[in-house]
Amino acid sequence: MPDLDQFILTNARLVLADRVIEQGWLAVDKGEITDLGEGEAPEKGLDMAGDYLLPGLVELHTDHLEAHFTPRPSVRWHTLSAVMAYDAQIASAGITTVFDSIRLGTAALESSVASESRLLAEAIEEARQAGHLRVEHRTHLRCELATHDVVTDFEYFRATYPIHMISLMDHTPGQRQFQNLDQWMKFYMPRRVRGDADVETFIQNKLEKHHQYAAHSRTSLVQSARTHGIVIASHDDATTGHVEEAVGDGVAIAEFPTTLEAALASHQAGISVMMGAPNVVRGGSHSGNIAAANLAQEGVLDILSSDYVPASLLLAAFQLPERAPGIDLPAAVRMVSDTPARATGLDDRGRLEKGRRADILRVTQTGGTPIIRRVWRQGRIAA
Repeated sequence: MPDLDQFILTNARLVLADRVIEQGWLAVDKGEITDLGEGEAPEKGLDMAGDYLLPGLVELHTDHLEAHFTPRPSVRWHTLSAVMAYDAQIASAGITTVFDSIRLGTAALESSVASESRLLAEAIEEARQAGHLRVEHRTHLRCELATHDVVTDFEYFRATYPIHMISLMDHTPGQRQFQNLDQWMKFYMPRRVRGDADVETFIQNKLEKHHQYAAHSRTSLVQSARTHGIVIASHDDATTGHVEEAVGDGVAIAEFPTTLEAALASHQAGISVMMGAPNVVRGGSHSGNIAAANLAQEGVLDILSSDYVPASLLLAAFQLPERAPGIDLPAAVRMVSDTPARATGLDDRGRLEKGRRADILRVTQTGGTPIIRRVWRQGRIAA
């Protein structure tokens, strides 16, 4: 199917923001949706054979780029090759706008992450300038607060690249995601530390870094982000105290709150609550925290993120109506398109609507599983 400046998609099930048109059509001209309707199209177009048409997905927090750059613990892959493989996977997952989550802040027992983060950012920019990227890439800096170099690294990135979003993270044992030390031990022991002595050293180092750097880093990053109009997310909030702090800092997005208490407080404060799509697909959190479907049933789930599995975003959108009564397909699709777009100020995309960007997915189903057949980004074929 060649790229066309102007085309009509016919005989399709259109997933709109509030309903599904069971048989409809959609017109595109120069990268924009110019019209859509129910029934027969006004002229002959490309027959979608009854497949779904959805808005392109908007991904706010994927750390999957790291999996391509570091395919094994001791391997660092060619950066441009890693970026291109990542971009292709993102596109094939139906994601047309992705916030690349780049890690800042060197944690205990790690080598410096600054050089790796800069290499990846340079490769993304090289691919963008050369016109190689299939989807739109935006920058999300994952800022580990309890580190000595996170503020310095942030200021380098802010001076060098457009920064669209930051997340305030603290993975110190006893904090947020790991308030229960047993959870922290289960998560980190197999991957990073060996032996009781190493565990004690690791924990003590992390606690010292938390007390030394976390508060100052948060204050500095929040002030700079607010000054420069960067969207702020708070990561792994667990208590109402965390949410009160987030409100004071002007946080727009609560990433992966670990308790119902924190999710309810965030939602009530007007902070968009984001959970992992793998959490929906797996039926719960891999680290033992609150299930995303439970938050959906409570009416406080706003955004889904693919997190560590790009393909989970679309799959979760189709599964959530089965897991959370009261959530229909349009509501679930909003969580992976319209709501994340609006939460980050991108009001030109996220819906199948006249005047919006022609970021469109063609999706069929096999045994209830959504399968992507085509992806358009601004009317151009991306996958």
